[in-house]
Amino acid sequence: MDAPDRFVRDEMSLDTRRISAWLVQAGLDALPVEQLMAGFCERLNGAGLRIARANVATSTLHPLLRAYGYTWDRRGGNTESLAFAHSDQLNAAWLESPFAFMLANDLTYLRRPLTGPKAKLDFPVLKEFRDDGLTDWYGAAFSFGLDAVVDDKVLVGLICSLSSDRPDGFASSDLVLLEQLLPTLALAVKSIAVHEMSRGLLTTYLGADAAARVLSGTIMRGSTQSVHAVLYYADLRGFTTLADVTPTEELIGMLDDYLECMAKPVEQRGGQVMKFLGDGLLATFGVGAVQPPDVCTTALDAAREAMSLVAALNARRRDAGKPVMEIDLALHLGDVLYGNVGSDSRLDFTVIGPAVNEASRIETLCKKLDRNLLISESFAAAATGCAGQLISLGHHPLRGVREPVELFTLAEGGCCA
Repeated sequence: MDAPDRFVRDEMSLDTRRISAWLVQAGLDALPVEQLMAGFCERLNGAGLRIARANVATSTLHPLLRAYGYTWDRRGGNTESLAFAHSDQLNAAWLESPFAFMLANDLTYLRRPLTGPKAKLDFPVLKEFRDDGLTDWYGAAFSFGLDAVVDDKVLVGLICSLSSDRPDGFASSDLVLLEQLLPTLALAVKSIAVHEMSRGLLTTYLGADAAARVLSGTIMRGSTQSVHAVLYYADLRGFTTLADVTPTEELIGMLDDYLECMAKPVEQRGGQVMKFLGDGLLATFGVGAVQPPDVCTTALDAAREAMSLVAALNARRRDAGKPVMEIDLALHLGDVLYGNVGSDSRLDFTVIGPAVNEASRIETLCKKLDRNLLISESFAAAATGCAGQLISLGHHPLRGVREPVELFTLAEGGCCA
C-alpha cells in the first residue's frame, strides 16, 4: 500500500492556531458533535481547503448503541446524524471501506486521490465519491485510549474523513493543516463523547432523574430529600425454585425477558426504575407538579400493562415448551427519602424509608392472598380516578406495622377513567 503523504512544518500557521483554539473551546463547551463538524469544516473552507464532504463517527459505551456518525455536506448545506445499534451487522459497505482497512492495519492516516494520474480507487466507496464530483479523500482514525475492549478490539475511538472537490484535490499545505488539526478535532470530540457516555451510562444504571442529579453535583453521602411518591414493587413468584432447575445459559435470558415486562411500562410512562432486586424491581412515580390522582392512574396503568406483558410472554413460553412464572406487584403511596446512601467510597442513589419497607411487605402477601396485584390503602384513597374499580381485600397485618392495613386489588375488567 502507498504510505500516506507526510509533511513537516516547524511552526503552525495562523489558520491552524485559530482553528485549533476554536476546537479546544468547542470541546470545553461540549458543543454537539454535528455543530462541531459543521463549524470545523466551515473554518477549513475559510482557510482555503475547499472541503465538500466530511464524516466523523465515534464508538460509544451504551447498552443499545455502538456508534454515532455525522456527515457534513457543503453542497447540501446540512449535517446528517446516524446511530448504529449493537444488533446491526457489519455489512459489505463497511468491510470494504477504507476505514475498515485502516483499523485492520493500525493506520492513523490514509489519503486517496480520486482523479488524475495518481488516482487510486481501491475501495468501492471511493468510486462513488469520484462519480459524485469529489476529487480527493483523506481519512484519519484515533483511539480514545479508554479501557473498553470487546472481542480483543478497541471499542472506543473516532474515525474521520474529509473530501475535496477542488480540481487538483488537496494541496500539500492542506494536508499539513489537516495533520496538525485532526488530533485536536479528535480530542474535542472525545471530551464531548465521554460526557455523553457518562450521561448515558448513569441513566442506564441509575435512571434518568437520578443520573441528572448526580451529574449536576448531588454526590455527597447523606444528601437526600423527602419525596412523596408512588412505589411500584414487583417480583417473580417461583423464580428461586425455577432457577434451581434451569440451565445457567438460559436463566439470564429468561430473567431479562420478565424484567423487561416489568420495567418497560414504567419507563414509558415517565416512572423511574430505582433498582433491580434479583428477580424483581423497585420503581417510583414522583408526585410533584402532577396531582396524586393522575400519578396513581399512571402507575396503575403501568401495573396492568406489566401483567399483560407477562401473560403474553408466558403464552409464548408455553407454546415453546418452556416453564413460566407469575408476577406479583404492589402499589403504595408514601413519603420516602431520595438520594445518596452507602459507604464513603460506594454510594447508591435510591429511595429509603418505612414506605419502601411497607411496599415490599405488601408484595409478599400476593401469594398468600392469591392475587398478582395488591394496592395499599393510601394509594387507593389517592386514586380517585379509579373510584369504583378497586375492591377491598380486607385488613391484613404487615410485619413491622402496628395495625393491620386494608389492601385492595383491581376488580376484574376494571379500568381507570
